[in-house]
Amino acid sequence: MDLLFTLDAGYLEPLKVALTSLHANDPAAAVTVWLIHAEIPAAQLEPVARLTADFGWSFRPVAVDGRRWAAAPTQDRYPKEMYFRLLAGDILPADLHRVLYLDPDILVLNALAPLWQLDLHGQMLAAATHTGLVDVTTPFNNLRLNTDHAYFNSGVLLIDLDQARARIRWADIRRVIETQGDFLMLPDQDILNHLYGKYIQEVPDERWNYDARSYAKYFLRSKGEQDIHWVMTHTAILHFDGQPKPWSTKHDNRFTALYLAYQKLAANLVKTD
Repeated sequence: MDLLFTLDAGYLEPLKVALTSLHANDPAAAVTVWLIHAEIPAAQLEPVARLTADFGWSFRPVAVDGRRWAAAPTQDRYPKEMYFRLLAGDILPADLHRVLYLDPDILVLNALAPLWQLDLHGQMLAAATHTGLVDVTTPFNNLRLNTDHAYFNSGVLLIDLDQARARIRWADIRRVIETQGDFLMLPDQDILNHLYGKYIQEVPDERWNYDARSYAKYFLRSKGEQDIHWVMTHTAILHFDGQPKPWSTKHDNRFTALYLAYQKLAANLVKTD
């Protein structure tokens, strides 16, 4: 299973937590961790390398020249590294045909193999949507992005890299940035939906991209079936989307303590190396 992360040095600690949660809940998984970055010093990557080695996994950091994204809209929450996932087909080795991209602000609670092995039925990507009990955002996003499909979250993406190499072009992404950059609310996610949404197969968010802010929504939508016990048994990826992040003292919801437990476990594992 090839996992992809694209981040800057500020997200290395959450990355360790995400990887620790995966190993804790699927210790037999054979994993290669790809990390695309622009300027993380080798010394800062070393703890991740040691952690993955302890898990029996391969760690493959790939440094790229980030200057091409100098004009792309970014914020503290959305650094240039978020664009790297869109061009993973061009950046990763040509003999790699599929990769599972994950945001680092996640916990893995159950095996990822069913998603990794998903039949894409000819589509380029698989992703989930995050909508409320009443979906008022899809019509708005369809209007502003000129789309006719659901608005997909870019935090978890199963990518057919061969199709990505054939379809995804930096020239197209740059054109959208240059012509619509001021109107992009979530830059890379908007670009993903605008240019490539029609090539995405939808997967259920309650299993593969559970929004940790929205327990009440899932509980009510499922008529009480998807309670905390259901999440721990069936949800594979718990995504701490939005702000504040679970490692912040301002974060306090149903899943905060769970995240802090894995954070402590990760810190203890790194400390013992």
